[in-house]
Amino acid sequence: MTPRRLMLSMLLLAGLAGTAFWAREAEGPGLRMTTTAEKLLASLKAEQKAKANFDFDSKERTSWYFTPQQKDRKATRKGLPLEEMSKEQHELTLELVGTGLSERGFKQATTIVSLESILAELEKKGTLVRSPEWYFLTLFGTPSKTGKWGWRFEGHHLSLNFTVEAGKIVSATPTFFGANPAEVKAGPRKGLRTLPGSIDKFKALLTLLDADQKKLAHQTKGFREIEEAVVKPGVGKPTGLPGNKLDDKQKAALLALIETYAERVTDEVARRQVAEVKKEGLDNVYFAYGPGDGTPGKPFTYRVQGSGFVIEFINEQKDSAGNPANHIHSAWRNLRGDFGLTP
Repeated sequence: MTPRRLMLSMLLLAGLAGTAFWAREAEGPGLRMTTTAEKLLASLKAEQKAKANFDFDSKERTSWYFTPQQKDRKATRKGLPLEEMSKEQHELTLELVGTGLSERGFKQATTIVSLESILAELEKKGTLVRSPEWYFLTLFGTPSKTGKWGWRFEGHHLSLNFTVEAGKIVSATPTFFGANPAEVKAGPRKGLRTLPGSIDKFKALLTLLDADQKKLAHQTKGFREIEEAVVKPGVGKPTGLPGNKLDDKQKAALLALIETYAERVTDEVARRQVAEVKKEGLDNVYFAYGPGDGTPGKPFTYRVQGSGFVIEFINEQKDSAGNPANHIHSAWRNLRGDFGLTP
């Protein structure tokens, strides 16, 4: 590992949570986001801006991907990678990411980035580039406290997408977090679980269900992979166990699972997302899972779906060390349209 890459990994893991959450009480997250993006855009050289800045209405804004986008070990993903940024630009980028996420979400996101170093060690001379510096920033439109603009920060297993209008965050979806390995099985970071809530809260709900409820919720086939590069998730009608068949304790567990996804983003947006779920009523939210039940090493998927949102979780692939079902994909989507769009 080069000194620069080592420095980046240490920076991501060791101390940025404190600096990314400055002066939360002074102004709302949309204004903090805008101020940070203005500074970042102003710092870019012409060639960097050509890579990082697109028109707000560009088709690129909805071309989001959480899989490796590369050919012949060269990136095909749009945007400005961390490896081409100065120290100041790198810090501003992480500060921008911090304005969109909760403290826990920021820690999870930066841990996802750092897992690329583990993959590089496990895969050695693999066909894919595994680097914490291969995460890309893209700005859409001109950051403004009065206009409409957006931004994306993404790479392997991470895609953050925000739309801001008049200084307010109007959309924070799609939000994708993944992890390979889901649990580090060996080495100095053995035992690390990047997204524990996505499994623990699922299993907590499942243990509260009786046999008849599990029969309704269980799917013999796992749900298909999360769709990339689409504005509106094509998940179809909800299936499984409806919330109106849950008692109060079970509903509380369902809400806790929903909150572990909503609370990846900044508190103000998370509260709004959860409030919308409560407004439509947990009676109208469906829970389904299968084929496994979360037993370690056994593939399983689940879905939580209401009229306006869907949570998707997939854990079917081996990790890069060959451990079965230790490779997570998870997302929060807006069924009425991500990116603040309503197609």
